Amino acid sequence: MEPTLSTRPRRPRPKVVTLSDAAAARVKEIMGRKHDEEPDKPYVGLRVGVKNGGCAGQEYVLEYAETADPLDEVIEDHGVTILIEPKAVLFLVGAEIDYEVSRLSSKFVFRNPNETDACGCGESVTIQPAADRGA
Repeated sequence: MEPTLSTRPRRPRPKVVTLSDAAAARVKEIMGRKHDEEPDKPYVGLRVGVKNGGCAGQEYVLEYAETADPLDEVIEDHGVTILIEPKAVLFLVGAEIDYEVSRLSSKFVFRNPNETDACGCGESVTIQPAADRGA
């Protein structure tokens, strides 16, 4: 006997990462400017990842992607396409990317519930994968 698939619609999965209004506006502004400067190299979205490095062990990576990798987690938020590297998904579940402007700097910042520590300079963090929390 063959298994029967449910016809009940699946509930939507929560977004791995979200953007604040300020971050979305800044990403759109930068991507639009880059498109005007290099119309033959359009960006398809914002690639977000995590890499080993820094004094706390890991660093966030943000870059503008010209192509999507077939294994990327693709999210649409505030009109911005976010491409999340597969190895970073569990480190970023529930994170929000914000954009802050102060008198001396402007920067993207991560508000990540998976962070367990950060270095004093704010350049690197320690992140525990979401699947490991509470285990």
